[in-house]
Amino acid sequence: MMKCTFLGTGTSMGVPVAGGFGSERINGDPRNQRYRCSVWLETDQTSLIIDTGPEFRLQTIRSGVKKVDLVLITHEHMDHIAGLDDLRAYNYVQKSPIPLYTSARAAKSIRERFCYMFGENKYPGSTSIDIRETDQPFTFNELTITPLTYNHGSITVQGYRIGNFSYMTDVKTVPEETQKKITGSDVLVLSGLRWGPEHPTHLTIPEAVEFATKLNIPKTYLIHMNSYVDHKETNKKLPDHIRLAYDMLEVNIPASD
Repeated sequence: MMKCTFLGTGTSMGVPVAGGFGSERINGDPRNQRYRCSVWLETDQTSLIIDTGPEFRLQTIRSGVKKVDLVLITHEHMDHIAGLDDLRAYNYVQKSPIPLYTSARAAKSIRERFCYMFGENKYPGSTSIDIRETDQPFTFNELTITPLTYNHGSITVQGYRIGNFSYMTDVKTVPEETQKKITGSDVLVLSGLRWGPEHPTHLTIPEAVEFATKLNIPKTYLIHMNSYVDHKETNKKLPDHIRLAYDMLEVNIPASD
């Protein structure tokens, strides 16, 4: 069994956005308060994080993440990497660098933006991560992890299939080869920005529903929603096998056969 905790489910600006602009659209349902997208996966042997956004410190405090064995990064946009600096607390406790897997392009961007963490001029006490570039399946402890490549506008993003769980944020189009890798998952996490209109770099909620239904995934959770998406009202409109995720939702994923 693997447990997934949704640390954040909001769009790149978070919900509500800075300054509270548009907050009048958000009712009192706490599920409409959304940090930037990230998940924490736990097994008996491994504590794994996918993406470290701007609220990563706050996310780990409220969810109780005490150990980070592995980090997976989907892409280099700041709503997915801005929290890398907060991993240093785990370095202090665990006394070792943390392996971080991502694409070659995202790795290059991380090294450039967080240059003080790397090389001969590494700043004392800064985060220590061991970046490993790959777009091929790999194993970590008891887990087999398969990168899932797809398009987010003009860039390629790398989601991940881990056992029966597939995670894909910032999705616009998905190649057939990647669709085959997702097929057979018990749980799919998929971005669905808003009901409409169509967006140039993100799936809308109707598009995400169509995609998940096509692949016949038993359970899909939507993430990366903006402040126009109301949790309760949206779930009323969705098929039973597709639900909105929300911050701090916990889902158990059956072990692979």
